[in-house]
Amino acid sequence: MDLATATETLRSKVGDSSGLNAVLKFDTGADGVIVIDAKAVPNTVDNTDREADCTVAISMANLGDLLSGELEPTTGFMTGKFKVSGDMSVALKLQRVV
Repeated sequence: MDLATATETLRSKVGDSSGLNAVLKFDTGADGVIVIDAKAVPNTVDNTDREADCTVAISMANLGDLLSGELEPTTGFMTGKFKVSGDMSVALKLQRVV
């Protein structure tokens, strides 16, 4: 999965109102970032790097697995496939979205 595909997949999953009420960033390193801004309705999903309430550091391959359902969020976190920094409660709400 590439950045554009992951961004569109997240945009469709998030919809207009995800209930996150926060800014969440997926940082895929050299592949780029995907930011979900769910502080206002409609929610926005884009690739502009900015401050976030919660950041998920994840490889593009693991993000693809997460979005396709092949990687469960809890399993991915517990096995170190991604790291969460910032407000952990935002990451927990993410399970409803992905």
